[in-house]
Amino acid sequence: MSLFPLQMSVVSPAPFPQYIVIDTCVLMSNVLRPLLLRLAQSAFFQPVWAEYIGVEWRRNASRIWNVSPEVLDTEWKRLQQQFPLANMGDVSTFEEGLKRSDKKDWHVIAAARAAQQKNPDSCISILTRNIKDFHRAEIRNLGLYLYNPDQFLVMCWERYQPHMLELFKLIPQDARKIGRPTEPLQTVLKRERLFRLNSLVLQSGSQHING
Repeated sequence: MSLFPLQMSVVSPAPFPQYIVIDTCVLMSNVLRPLLLRLAQSAFFQPVWAEYIGVEWRRNASRIWNVSPEVLDTEWKRLQQQFPLANMGDVSTFEEGLKRSDKKDWHVIAAARAAQQKNPDSCISILTRNIKDFHRAEIRNLGLYLYNPDQFLVMCWERYQPHMLELFKLIPQDARKIGRPTEPLQTVLKRERLFRLNSLVLQSGSQHING
C-alpha cells in the first residue's frame, strides 16, 4: 500500500512572459504606460504592439486628453525608436481563424500571434484591462497567455520588488508632468485597480511612498 495514497495535484506557476502585447486600454493609463515601459527598458520583457494599436491609442488619447494629433504622432514615433522590435506592423493576416473572442480585439490577438511567429520558443502574453473580451480557451489553444495589469504587476513585484519600489518613486514626477497632484501610492494603485499589488505593497510596509 502506498504511503501517499492521496496525491495533491500541483498547479504550475504562471510563466513570466518574455513578450507582452500591451493593449490600447493599458497604454491609455498615464500610470501604467510609463511604469510598464520602464520595466521594458530594464529588459524584464519586450513590449509588443501593432500599427492599429498605435492608431487606436493616438485617436483615443487625442479625444480624451485634448492633445493635438501632432504631439501624439511624435510620441508614438519616439516609442518606435525606443523599442524598435515592438511594432508588428499590419497584423490583419493573423486574425484568420479567430472566432470566439470579441472581434474588436482580434487585432490584439493578431499582434501576439505575429510575435509568436517571430519568437516561437518564447512566452507571449496579452496585457489588457478587458479580460472578458478575450475567450480564454481560444487564447490558451493558440499557446498564448492573458493577464490583466494587476496580475502581471504582482508577478513583477514577486520577482523584482526592489526595482519596483524605485519605479514607484517616479510616479509623482509623471503626475506633475500632466498637471496632476502628488498622491499616496496606495491611492494611485487603487484608482488603477491594482488591488492585489496594493495589498502586497501594504504588507511590505512600503505604502508611504508618494505616488
